[in-house]
Amino acid sequence: MNQNRRTTLSADKASLETLEREARRRGVALTVLLAEAVDEKAATLRAARRPRVGLGRSTDGAAAAVLASEPVAEPYS
Repeated sequence: MNQNRRTTLSADKASLETLEREARRRGVALTVLLAEAVDEKAATLRAARRPRVGLGRSTDGAAAAVLASEPVAEPYS
């Protein structure tokens, strides 16, 4: 069973307007587009997860977060 959870979203006005236009073009609700975006991002994050087994070692001391191709989201304070 697929359970949805409601949340509040804060986003740039121009970004939301772009998504609203796309939703209208496709004939779907904005919530459908937002859910798709969340699902795609979650799938990308799950696929990018690396095993948590210490099989290697960094010789230059660089942390994985520094080397990641995407910025790491910072938690709210």
